[in-house]
Amino acid sequence: MARADLSDVYRDYIACLNAQDWSRLGQFVQDEVRYNGQRIGISGYREMLERDFLSIPDLHFDIQLLVSKPPLVACRLRFDCTPEGEFLGLHVDGRKVSFSENVFYEFRSGRIAEVWSVIDKAAIEAQLTQGGGRVA
Repeated sequence: MARADLSDVYRDYIACLNAQDWSRLGQFVQDEVRYNGQRIGISGYREMLERDFLSIPDLHFDIQLLVSKPPLVACRLRFDCTPEGEFLGLHVDGRKVSFSENVFYEFRSGRIAEVWSVIDKAAIEAQLTQGGGRVA
């Protein structure tokens, strides 16, 4: 798959997530997808995303940086959102937070087979501390 094609597929995948169009998820994600080294399969992947949207009603994936070198994609995603209750073990409780996620994907046969993700939890902790919030 060409570099431009893979970038377009990835942008379509992010649009699918933002629309919560779970019926299309299989167009972008392999049945046996692995997340941070663990095989969770597409059903586990979908459940993870659905949980994220339930606990963060205003969740929106915003691509800040995208690099494609087939079969790999690297992306820095930006989030400005309001998680309810606990998020990443932190008591956010409906406060607005901004953070980034650095995520790498390996595509096979045009779909995501591996995902490696690191979320900037320290950025959230700093915001909660500055805002007088309690950090878990």
